[in-house]
Amino acid sequence: MPQVRVIAENGDQLGIMNTREAVQLARGQGLDLVEVAATADPPVCRIIDFGKFTYEQKKKASEAKKKQVIITVKEVKFRPGTDDHDYNFKAKHARDWLSEGDKVKATIFFRGREITHRELGAELLQRLEQDLAEVAEVEQRPKMEGNQMFLIFAPKRHKSPKQQQEAKTDGGVKQGPPVPPGTGGMVQS
Repeated sequence: MPQVRVIAENGDQLGIMNTREAVQLARGQGLDLVEVAATADPPVCRIIDFGKFTYEQKKKASEAKKKQVIITVKEVKFRPGTDDHDYNFKAKHARDWLSEGDKVKATIFFRGREITHRELGAELLQRLEQDLAEVAEVEQRPKMEGNQMFLIFAPKRHKSPKQQQEAKTDGGVKQGPPVPPGTGGMVQS
């Protein structure tokens, strides 16, 4: 007869017993016998309310899902001969997306003979990198793939507004308790 190590609902060790005895013990309490460590020798089972257990697991999973941050990658496309107005318009959108926490992929698309002037694309990406330096950091340097050159920006990790405010008020130095007046800085006990 297979044996299992049984743990009670409150966490107490009930010892090693036959599987049938453990199931009868759990049913006698109106609970379920659930295997929690199958690879242990002998396997470990716990006496719990399985419906309540699954409900709590789903609740924890949904809480974790609420807290996760989803980062999307948005793309701005340029050509080697992109005009200043178009460049400024697309750079403004990239800046907005980065400030919202999204990543930005800047792509330069070369057509036909333009591929021979890759330096124009590199200069455009370098200009974009300088313009977005205060809100972004380069995650991936300019890279050629086929007839496209691209650069990926990630938003800069800033301190939260609360941390920035604290740094401004105390100069980044933690202050001790206030000194009573008239003691000359000396606290007597």
